[in-house]
Amino acid sequence: MTLKNYINEIVYFLKNYLKRSGAKGYTLGLSGGIDSALVLVLLLKATSKENIHVVILPIESNKKDEQYAIKQCNKFKIKYDLIDLTNSYRKLKNDISKIHPLNKLSESNIKVRLRMLTLYAIAQKENSLVVGTDNLDERYVGYFTKFGDGAADILPIAKLTKGEVYQAAKMLGVIKEIVERAPSAGLFKNQKDEDDLQVTYKELDKYLLGKKVSKKDEARIIHLHKISEHKRKLIPETKNFKR
Repeated sequence: MTLKNYINEIVYFLKNYLKRSGAKGYTLGLSGGIDSALVLVLLLKATSKENIHVVILPIESNKKDEQYAIKQCNKFKIKYDLIDLTNSYRKLKNDISKIHPLNKLSESNIKVRLRMLTLYAIAQKENSLVVGTDNLDERYVGYFTKFGDGAADILPIAKLTKGEVYQAAKMLGVIKEIVERAPSAGLFKNQKDEDDLQVTYKELDKYLLGKKVSKKDEARIIHLHKISEHKRKLIPETKNFKR
């Protein structure tokens, strides 16, 4: 199957799932990054603009994140809501830190979960489904926040490698600024995905496609996959209570 044909499969999946769910539309957090930008275009192919609730949620963010997200919306003439959660984040972080001091990672994950909370509040009010933007690379190595950006009702690009995300984005008209910027979760200044992962997306793609990578990269990918297994599984439950 070609990538173009698979994109058509994703669009059909989005159309069909929305119809079967009984929901009225989709809610998407648009970050200014490549994954959410691609998902927006796919949603526009799957349903009408009136059924898509785009939300831009800066939290101490790089201003370019907001600017690129807005430019992407303007290109496709779709409305968006901009809700700055910076004050909410700082208040919550400070309240927690008074009792239990946090580290950099736990502080960053508050940002992601605040966005999730906001998206679900809007989605519930609009009777819509929250769309996740995780790709295959991120799912495999657990590069997402549990109950944060990993929380969603549907994951349309979860089977696309990062390289395929870029190919599809170029094919479908995602703006140049987003396509050309370095991948980043945007949780703190100068953050880069590949610095966090300690492996490049190019090598990760190769591994996922069954191609040869260095022993060092292979070991790193296997390690990340193993320690993040809990993120991909349902919450463990005890065995049935036999009454």
